[in-house]
Amino acid sequence: MLAQSLPTKIPTFEEEVTPGRVLKMKEDGTGLSVLDPWLSPFDNALRNRYTMYKKYDDLIKSTLGYDEFTKGYEYYGFNVRADNTIVYREWAPNAASACLVGEFNRWDVASHPMKRNDFGVFEITIRPVKGKPAIPHNSKVKISMVLPSGERIYRLPAWINYVTQDLSVSATYEAVFWNPPNKYVFKNSRPKRPKSIRVYEAHVGISSPEPKCATYKEFTKNVLPRIAYAGYNTIQLMAVMEHAYYASFGYQVTSFFAPSSRYGTPDDLKELIDTAHGLGLTVLLDVVHSHACKNVDDGLNMFDGSDHCYFHAGGKGQHDLWDSRLFNYGSYEVLRFLMSNLRYWMDVFQFDGFRFDGVTSMLYKHHGIGFGFSGDYNEYFGDLVDDESVMYIQLANNYLHTQYPDVVTIAEDVSGMPGSGRPVREGGLGFDYRLSMAMPDMWIKMLKEQKDDDWVMGNITHTLTNRRYLENTIGYCESHDQALVGDKTLAFWLMDKEMYTNMSDLTPLTPIIDRGIALHKMIRMISHGLGGEGYLNFEGNEFGHPEWLDFPRAGNNSSFHHARRQWNVLDDHLLRYKYLNEWDRSMQLTEEKYGWLHSPQGYVSRKHEGDKVIVFERAGVLFIFNFHPTESFADYRVGVEEAGKYKIVLSSDNKHYLGHGRVDENTEFFTTPEHWDNRRNWLQVYIPSRTCLLLAKAD
Repeated sequence: MLAQSLPTKIPTFEEEVTPGRVLKMKEDGTGLSVLDPWLSPFDNALRNRYTMYKKYDDLIKSTLGYDEFTKGYEYYGFNVRADNTIVYREWAPNAASACLVGEFNRWDVASHPMKRNDFGVFEITIRPVKGKPAIPHNSKVKISMVLPSGERIYRLPAWINYVTQDLSVSATYEAVFWNPPNKYVFKNSRPKRPKSIRVYEAHVGISSPEPKCATYKEFTKNVLPRIAYAGYNTIQLMAVMEHAYYASFGYQVTSFFAPSSRYGTPDDLKELIDTAHGLGLTVLLDVVHSHACKNVDDGLNMFDGSDHCYFHAGGKGQHDLWDSRLFNYGSYEVLRFLMSNLRYWMDVFQFDGFRFDGVTSMLYKHHGIGFGFSGDYNEYFGDLVDDESVMYIQLANNYLHTQYPDVVTIAEDVSGMPGSGRPVREGGLGFDYRLSMAMPDMWIKMLKEQKDDDWVMGNITHTLTNRRYLENTIGYCESHDQALVGDKTLAFWLMDKEMYTNMSDLTPLTPIIDRGIALHKMIRMISHGLGGEGYLNFEGNEFGHPEWLDFPRAGNNSSFHHARRQWNVLDDHLLRYKYLNEWDRSMQLTEEKYGWLHSPQGYVSRKHEGDKVIVFERAGVLFIFNFHPTESFADYRVGVEEAGKYKIVLSSDNKHYLGHGRVDENTEFFTTPEHWDNRRNWLQVYIPSRTCLLLAKAD
């Protein structure tokens, strides 16, 4: 009689999910349901997801291995050997033949034919001329291919690392062989990953007060010192990957390995990052792997004459809302292209991590178009999900965190997929943070639709704390999305046209300006203190930047007037923007001292609708907010867990921040050992209307 086969025992591992709390999880991707038992009905979906990830993980390991696989830029594209021999390779499986053309051979298609291998890779080796590279530095090149139909096409090399545009000739970008005789040498090492991440979201091109496209060098000289002074420890650079259409905000990428030439050279970007590191700033790239520009002449679309070289064929490869192309993440060569792209930016340019754009579009077959997420777990599993995209995100995050232990990855995802901020081995997507995109929507909706008297304290605290347990989020009250034309910044919603007439210290402090500045400070502070494990600010919003953001385009006669940051209003010491800037700086420096962003979520002890008061504790700091438009409260009792003597460490009522100086910041507060608001102790404070106070134990 044959022995009955026993079920295979699934290996387990132990994960310390919080200090001292260790959970045992299976190595099959179902660790998420150990953390969250409500996910148990979806264990099969989690196993299937993890199985696909392991399939591709094993495929990479069994073929090239991760090191070679992610160094595709040293195999494909142009590579110059020590003896100045140039090797150029390109993957174009649909092409029947190919040749390299450029200024170096007078665009002669017969001069430099390429050889094709069995995998659709074309290659050519060009020997040096008199010891120098046969292709001059900074000269134009293209790949020309003949299709099976006999048609000849010209394309920019897919892995090209520099492309330029001459608008006097054409709007189409041209590929450039970039091989400077003197290579940039980095002087500063990467800073350690910050415990509390305070992100300054910036766009190089808009970083000048002049109506023009600013440069990497100008950003390095003029903006980096501002960011360091402001107390942020991380920069998130937008619109670096080359994009033909400036008004796309960098989200219609045409050349994935080329830093945008409209701001300067690749070495200029390296200098920017190197200088930032010298200031102790972590630098993240806003990476766009969710889609690609549909341009053919200077993009990846129809690269080898087919619609399915780097993208899905037919409708599956089209993003209907963005009018762009969608990557085929199940393709080995596409995975190599994208994962090599990540390593390229990390190794060659020394970026410290990524903000992944458009993650919602990647995760779901519907791409989030016309779909409202309710939080029902069925929305995150099953046929709605794009399993290949999930697999790519898991591969990318797991590789990055293995190769670079201090890397930071952030997901721009509105759906809130469970596990997006948990490690891949648990079945998660592997991101370190997810942007809390509901927060700015709440603030804008309140300012647009509600009177101050109608603000609901419970709604504010719920929205700011509504995040998945043990998954880090980055809170913010506004980003670049709110600054774009068609919307308004918080400052503009609050003060509108009076920003043009009453932002000078020489003019009366009108009720609108007084309210606007007070609420601007409070909204940012409560978002910072309660809203996440990280904080983000978009360039200029820290000082209440006036007006909106609008890039040059046909609809505004190609004007740069709104495609800039008006640092001049901050630097004019007669204007009131300086008060907001100093408040924002004090927020960052106070967080640096107490570290609430990397502490457990705040405990909200009071959300009083009549008084319009919110009180919470986090990292030993007692946060008190009085949103009431008219009422101030003397001897207001608030609960606090830890007994002792407290002092004020930050007050929005301080005249340094254009407060009214009603609060005596030398006051000492002593706790009384009686329960109040579910806390062990209480103390009493004076909280003027539209004021926030931060208290901490006296040293």
